[in-house]
Amino acid sequence: MSNNKLTYFVSDLHMYSSRSQEERYLEEIERKAARANNFVLGGDIFDFRWSTMDTHEETVVQAVDWLRQLVTDCPNCAFYYVLGNHDYNHDMMDGCERLAEKFENFAWNPFYVRLGDSVFLHGDAADRVATGEELAEARERWLWKEKRGQMANRLYDIAVANRLHMPVVRLARTKKTTARRILSYLRSIDEGPSSGVRNVYFGHTHLAFSDYRYGGLIFHNGGAPMEGLHFEIIRAEL
Repeated sequence: MSNNKLTYFVSDLHMYSSRSQEERYLEEIERKAARANNFVLGGDIFDFRWSTMDTHEETVVQAVDWLRQLVTDCPNCAFYYVLGNHDYNHDMMDGCERLAEKFENFAWNPFYVRLGDSVFLHGDAADRVATGEELAEARERWLWKEKRGQMANRLYDIAVANRLHMPVVRLARTKKTTARRILSYLRSIDEGPSSGVRNVYFGHTHLAFSDYRYGGLIFHNGGAPMEGLHFEIIRAEL
């Protein structure tokens, strides 16, 4: 792929969750996609675990419709959708497959996509030192997690409003620990530095940073659009 391809990466919008402020950024996503060559959606774009919609089926319909509209409105942009843990389920996969069959500018993968010397993934491999097989096994458990109820959602809202989530983001998921674990995962799937990978774009941890160098790779994270957290749509280097 040519080095002058305009490429963007975004993750962790957690659409349909009451704690997400994604509506502030949807127009910006559409504007950038309209002039981009590539746009990577890096997982947890939708949140089936914490959706405020009445049913799981309704969330799936809305999610697929949003993707369809974005892909339709930006026919000159190639979209790559990488699943995260919160949008990892059979119904969403079926929806992605239907979109991929209909639109030449849409592709999806459950775990990662590589473009040039950059790899894009959700980043839940950073929860522990995991191989490709171990991450696949961990993801399988998300297939059966039910949507949380109203009471659990309210309690989570209170925790975020009081920024009780901040220690988890800043202490438990440090840049060095995150980079070390993701590097180990990438090596297990033969996408480490020896394969020619230079840049790694990921989400999941909700800790925004760019140009963090570790183990021969450069790591980038756009954060999440939630209270007290930084968020950005990252321009990727290919």
